[in-house]
Amino acid sequence: MDWTFGITLKNRELLVRFVDEHSLAELNKIPEGFTNNIIWNITHTIVTQQRLVYHLSGLSMLVSDDMVTKFRNGTQPENNLSQQEVDVIKDLLISTIEKTKEDYTKGVFKTYYEYTVGMKSTLHNVEEAIEFNNFHEGMHLGYILALRKSL
Repeated sequence: MDWTFGITLKNRELLVRFVDEHSLAELNKIPEGFTNNIIWNITHTIVTQQRLVYHLSGLSMLVSDDMVTKFRNGTQPENNLSQQEVDVIKDLLISTIEKTKEDYTKGVFKTYYEYTVGMKSTLHNVEEAIEFNNFHEGMHLGYILALRKSL
């Protein structure tokens, strides 16, 4: 799983760069033809990883319920995020993956509640969830690249 976690961290480092390289206004901007923005996509990746890995393992997530409510699948940005909120999100990008890797190594994930994702594939265990998460984050990286070109 080291390789899989390495891929996740590389993607998250790219997302940190997006936060660093764009103004707060750019991160919050919803370009014409889109329904969300760069910071929504970034936060959605954090929330989805936590739901797929921790929640479906019956464990407490490392993010707030409020964050899950605002950024889970099927949501859209409700308002612009503040710089303080963006700073928290930036910190969570790396810290949540480091903690997940640590918890995985310690054997914390003992139970997994099977879950069928939108593309009709069923996740049977935490390893599949972690691997699927990389695919999901790759899709959102593509959305972010399209959003960036539309700014």
